[in-house]
Amino acid sequence: MTPSTFSIVAYDPANGDLGVAVASKFLAVGSVVPWAQAGIGAIATQSWANTRYVPLAFEMLKQGLTPEQVGAALTVSDEHVTQRQFGIVDAHGRGFTYTGAQCYSWAGGVVGANFAAQGNILAGPQVVDALAATFENTQGDLAQRLLTALAAAQRAGGDKRGQESAALLVVRAHGGYGGFNDRYIDLRVDDHPAPIDELQRLLDLHRLYLDKSKPDDLIAIDQAIARELQTLLAKRGYPVSVSSVWDEPSQMAFREFAGVENLEERLQDGPFIDKVVLKFLRERFE
Repeated sequence: MTPSTFSIVAYDPANGDLGVAVASKFLAVGSVVPWAQAGIGAIATQSWANTRYVPLAFEMLKQGLTPEQVGAALTVSDEHVTQRQFGIVDAHGRGFTYTGAQCYSWAGGVVGANFAAQGNILAGPQVVDALAATFENTQGDLAQRLLTALAAAQRAGGDKRGQESAALLVVRAHGGYGGFNDRYIDLRVDDHPAPIDELQRLLDLHRLYLDKSKPDDLIAIDQAIARELQTLLAKRGYPVSVSSVWDEPSQMAFREFAGVENLEERLQDGPFIDKVVLKFLRERFE
C-alpha cells in the first residue's frame, strides 16, 4: 500500500512559516508525507514515497538551489521515478511539483505563488484545483489556510478510495513548545472516518493550549475575577483564601493548576489573565 493522497506545501511571506497539509486513505499518512525545516523549506513526498529524498532536498535547498533544481536532481538517479510524486516549496515562496507517469490516476499537481499542490488516486483534477484556489483565496495564518484548503479538496472528491488519515505540520523558528525547537504545529489523525474534521478540532485545541497570548487578549485580574479564580482553586483543594485579593498564594496555586490543565504556555506575569483561558475555565469548571 502506498501513500496515495493529496497534499499542499506552502510558505507564508508575512512571517516565514512553512507547512504541509495532507490527507489520504492511508494509515498514518503524517508519518510519511509531510516534512519541513524552518527557514529552509517544506516537502511532501507521496505515491510510492521515497523518504530518502527529504534530507537530500533540504541539503540542496540550504545550498541555494531552487525547488525546480532540487526536483531535477532528485529524479535523475531514481530508477522508480515514474512512481514518485512530491511537492517542494522553499523559504522564498518558490514551488515545484512532480508527478511520475506511472502514478495512479487521477494524478497531477499545480504550482502557484508560495505553494505547490499535488495528489494521486484522486476523484479528478478538481481536487488539486480546489486545494490551490482555496489556499490562494483564504485569509488567516498558514495553518488555517492549509487546513481550509484540505477541507475544500475533500469536498471536491478527495482521494477516490475514501478517507482515513490527515496531518498538518507548520514550522517556525523557535515556535515549538517552550521555544526549544521549530515544530510550531505538528498534528496527526492516523485513523478516523472524518480525519480532516478531526484535524480541525485538534488545531482549535492547539490554539487554546499552545498559542501565545495576544496583548489585546489580556485582562486585569480585578477583585471579581480574583474571587472567581480563588473559588475554583479552593473547590479543587488548593490552599487559597477566597479573599478577592490576588495574593502570592493564589498566584502560586493558579500556576500549579494551569500546569495540570496544560495551560502553562498561556500563563501571564503579574495580575493578568488571558481572556481565552478565562473563557475556557468558565466553560469547563463552572
